[in-house]
Amino acid sequence: MGVAERWGIEVVPLEVLVDGARHHEGVDLTPAELLTALTAGRRVTTSQPAPAAFARAYAHAVERGAREIVSVHLSGELSGTVRAAQLAALAAPVPVHVVDSRTVALGLGLAAIAAAELVAAVPPAQRWRPIHASHRSPAHADGAAAAERARELAAATSTLFLVDSLEHLRRGGRMGAGAAAMGTVLGLRPLLGLRSGRIEVVEKVRTRRAARERLELLAVKDALRRGTAQVAVHHLGQHALAGELADRIAAHLHEVVVEVMVSEISAVIAAHAGPGLLAVVVTDR
Repeated sequence: MGVAERWGIEVVPLEVLVDGARHHEGVDLTPAELLTALTAGRRVTTSQPAPAAFARAYAHAVERGAREIVSVHLSGELSGTVRAAQLAALAAPVPVHVVDSRTVALGLGLAAIAAAELVAAVPPAQRWRPIHASHRSPAHADGAAAAERARELAAATSTLFLVDSLEHLRRGGRMGAGAAAMGTVLGLRPLLGLRSGRIEVVEKVRTRRAARERLELLAVKDALRRGTAQVAVHHLGQHALAGELADRIAAHLHEVVVEVMVSEISAVIAAHAGPGLLAVVVTDR
């Protein structure tokens, strides 16, 4: 059983188009398949779900007994997904609390799980049945409270990452042309991060090795500062490198975190970041 299924979280997949052929993330396109397409130079774009997709998910939740719905999504600065969810929420038969997490990847996932955990802490007899995007909403942990918990954890999340080229981010409109040109013209390896939901250059480093070392150092410092933390390493087709990075981070943080998770990034994020993606997500525990 996957994490989403275990927590009763329903996922509405985003779309990835490869040379115009439409795929659904996590359904008929894996990160490995996307990496092959990107490496081959095929044209890759993404698209948020239509409001109708969310309307169907909300209706399904109501059929299962939901009285409120918490709908948690990736940063509205990077995708129109939040807007599509908001439009669908207007016609939903029950209250829908739409959350712009202003983050991505595990930062988004942990925010949804945090809301689910809040609900799960309530005695079973007081719960309502599972709902979309976060979980179910009981009488003493209503949708507004669960949505606020998701926002709080998402706001506490930091995300730093490296890519081989900034061109994919530029083409997808996730980074300005001036910032993207910096790596090519100056030969720099920028360390990128999410700030207020947007991608920004955090530091400029001369080599990829130095950038990886800086990524590790900043992640460790962030986790140590928190006292307790959840940490994840994301990658695209770099299983060994990501595992080594996770092991080094864990060695520094054995008293702060129980485990440093490692996972390949989702196809939608990979489509915009491109080959060579290596990221570290740190949030509260």
